[in-house]
Amino acid sequence: MSDKEKRNTPFQGVSSQADFPKMESGILRFWEDRRVFEKSVSSRSESKAFIFTDGPPFASGLPHYGHLLASIIKDVTPRYWTMRGYRVERRFGWDCHGL
Repeated sequence: MSDKEKRNTPFQGVSSQADFPKMESGILRFWEDRRVFEKSVSSRSESKAFIFTDGPPFASGLPHYGHLLASIIKDVTPRYWTMRGYRVERRFGWDCHGL
């Protein structure tokens, strides 16, 4: 691959010696120092609100595939509405097991 092609490639190869926990700490510190999440929320109008209420993670027993799928949906939904310009408030609720 030429140097020009390397510059235009969004992702470079990852070293087999990469220290992923250290990389993650650096990314989290970057987000925290710059208050990225808070800015994402405050930059959206309160008049365009979307409230997302999330229940307990494993109310129905030991974790299984269904919990994984539900967790993915519960993660993607607020992200989608945030990207659509809504001010998404994430609240924790409860699960009454169908009562």
